[in-house]
Amino acid sequence: MSATAAPSRLPTVNARIYPRGGLDVLSRDEVARLRDVSTGMHDLLRRCALAVLTSGSTSDDPRAAQELYPDFDIQVEQQDRGLRIDLRNAPGMAFVDGEIIRGVAELLFAVVRDLAYTAIELDGRAGGRDLSTSAGITDAVFDLLRNARVLQPADPNLVVCWGGHSINRDEYMYTKEVGYQLGLRALDICTGCGPGAMKGPMKGATIAHAKQRVRRGRYVGVTEPGIIAAESPNPIVNHLVIMPDIEKRLEAFVRIGHGIIVFPGGVGTAEEILYLLGILLREENAGVPFPLILTGPSASAPYFEQIDKFLRLTLGEAATSRYEIIIGDPPTVARRMAAGIRKVREHRLAQRDSFFFNWSIDIPLAFQQPFVPSHEAMAALDLHHGRKPHELAADLRRAFSGIVAGNVKEDGMRRIEAHGPFEIHGDPDMMQSLDALLRAFVEQRRMKIAGEYKPCYRVVA
Repeated sequence: MSATAAPSRLPTVNARIYPRGGLDVLSRDEVARLRDVSTGMHDLLRRCALAVLTSGSTSDDPRAAQELYPDFDIQVEQQDRGLRIDLRNAPGMAFVDGEIIRGVAELLFAVVRDLAYTAIELDGRAGGRDLSTSAGITDAVFDLLRNARVLQPADPNLVVCWGGHSINRDEYMYTKEVGYQLGLRALDICTGCGPGAMKGPMKGATIAHAKQRVRRGRYVGVTEPGIIAAESPNPIVNHLVIMPDIEKRLEAFVRIGHGIIVFPGGVGTAEEILYLLGILLREENAGVPFPLILTGPSASAPYFEQIDKFLRLTLGEAATSRYEIIIGDPPTVARRMAAGIRKVREHRLAQRDSFFFNWSIDIPLAFQQPFVPSHEAMAALDLHHGRKPHELAADLRRAFSGIVAGNVKEDGMRRIEAHGPFEIHGDPDMMQSLDALLRAFVEQRRMKIAGEYKPCYRVVA
């Protein structure tokens, strides 16, 4: 790599990088697509690359990095002897003495790898995969994860940790302690790769892995283009995967994870809970073991009480049998998760299912198809009693997904700025409970890291 300083508002660097290990070559077609300005692919590459070059940022505004580094650009060149990445006016924080930080470089290579692969393999117009069927989408998720070298034939040990990017100090320290307890039991961590509850478990696990001499601890971050710019990867992530959309991201969590722990969070966390419960409540998945634990420090007990109350009202008492709530006890959380994963292992052996990809769990097409949160689509969601729990969960998940888009995704923020808040309609008691939950998120500052939060939604009974 060669680098030179470049003048800008903040310290920037011009650099030439030659990737190694997993991203040695791309086809001419892949390079051409990454450079294509007309399709928006180059702008997408630029935004995702800027996110990883500002890894560790505390902002959750997807436009902040672009405003700080308006002259940043990235070009991917395929040479006879391999691949070259040219950076212009790149954030100086990604370099030390003119050399790019190794972990940042690996994340940058992951961005190029995943966007190039998605552009070819998932482009139906170019003869890519059929994404109109459930099996086709699952195969696409598998191929993306395999291409990212995340699928490893080892004993089940990957714990997915969900939770908010905007949590208080006590909650963050709690996530670290849970991660530490998981690491002591040689369990690896997978999160959404951002700050807050996505960083804490990884940070705790690194210390425990060092104590237990776990040499190759995995800290997997799964994100998607609309989120990565607002939630830059935390510095501990050593396997970054960028899925094409939120639905494939959620499916990736469920397919590669062997159990899930949920920490306090906001609408994104509620979306994830509803997604998973909607799947687990299906009759086809009744016998599939999948440990799900909701946990936080003692002060967070009211938060989980409200989540539990909302789930009972909307999805019924059956939903409570698929999760347990443990408050203020990280060792017990880790022990329960380890025991649950042992049951997962036994089930996979009995079903002859792979340890590294959960083929046996049934995920219907309604949970896989991308939801575009327009004002019309949000208003048309069917949030009424009398529906099957998994069907209602699918629409509730979409409602929270739309709010996430309005909060932190650039496209969603533009829609809100142009047309005002989304409207969410449904049965009065359900809307009252939803409104109370969302108001609590706002009051507890779970919507934004900094600044006053302006709601992007309006609940209508």
